Amino acid sequence: MIEVEHLTKSFRGKKAIDDVTFTVPDGRVTGFLGPNGAGKSTTMRACLALIKPEKGRALIDGRPFTKLESPMTSVGAVLNPRSAHKSRSAYAHLRSLAASNGIPVARVDEVMEMVGLTGVKNKSAGSFSLGMSQRLSIAAALLGDPRNLVLDEPINGLDPDGVKWVRELCRSAAAQGKAVLLSSHLMSEVALTADDLVIIGQGRIMERTTVDRFIQEHSHESIRAVTPQPNEFMAALSTAAGIHITRLPSDSACPPDAALFRIEGAPLASTATILANDQVVLYEFCQEKASLEEAYMKATHGQVEYRSRVVADPEADARNKSRRGRR
Repeated sequence: MIEVEHLTKSFRGKKAIDDVTFTVPDGRVTGFLGPNGAGKSTTMRACLALIKPEKGRALIDGRPFTKLESPMTSVGAVLNPRSAHKSRSAYAHLRSLAASNGIPVARVDEVMEMVGLTGVKNKSAGSFSLGMSQRLSIAAALLGDPRNLVLDEPINGLDPDGVKWVRELCRSAAAQGKAVLLSSHLMSEVALTADDLVIIGQGRIMERTTVDRFIQEHSHESIRAVTPQPNEFMAALSTAAGIHITRLPSDSACPPDAALFRIEGAPLASTATILANDQVVLYEFCQEKASLEEAYMKATHGQVEYRSRVVADPEADARNKSRRGRR
């Protein structure tokens, strides 16, 4: 279990994290989410004693990282995929870590096979791609078969097979009773992997919840309907109270003769009954639930510190200039 208690840290007078408190329980994957600059990496580094907080503490199985007798058997971390010395081979890098932590050298070959690097074990880390470097970093985290994992963007640079493997790794670790703290910007993977969520924004904890509860609280369900009878569809629901119907542009799943609608504020069963009684033909009628990404964007909209500008459309700019010139 990882316990974070009232962590506070400033850089150049600006608070990077402010009274950050949460728990990563055993047997669960905790997704750690927040915009760029929110304080995720600072929090993780404070947990591993890589930076010293001004206030608060972090405990790994009840002890500060600096008090752990065998750190790599207590916690494995992925913070920087390029952490290995460039001129050292992957095998030599892991062997040196094993030797310094009293881990049998046979474990090095085990983790290299686990992450798929056996065939390049003697190549220098400096020649590795980002994805291969990420796998080496994960191998180092697994070397001591730790009871806790701290993973900061572990799927960055991995191919789809690697992404799936990391997902299964996290779920397997949780199933073994280990605590997993996972930071990632790939919301679809967090939704598939995490049990719990910790949301941070501008250095402060916004929410501590579960994935399902977070989606439910920050989104609303709607109904997707595809029909070849748009007029009859609208007429049938015209007297239904409290619902909102939006006609959407047809997507690739819609037949050429059909219209796509989204219905909000209406129960699925009773709406289906109304349409059936009016004999409205439906090609598709199903409940839509918001994704974790949609719920996250809604919840953190006001917490984004580094906001991108809308990409300019040169053709639109030219058209606008032409219109202004004709006035």
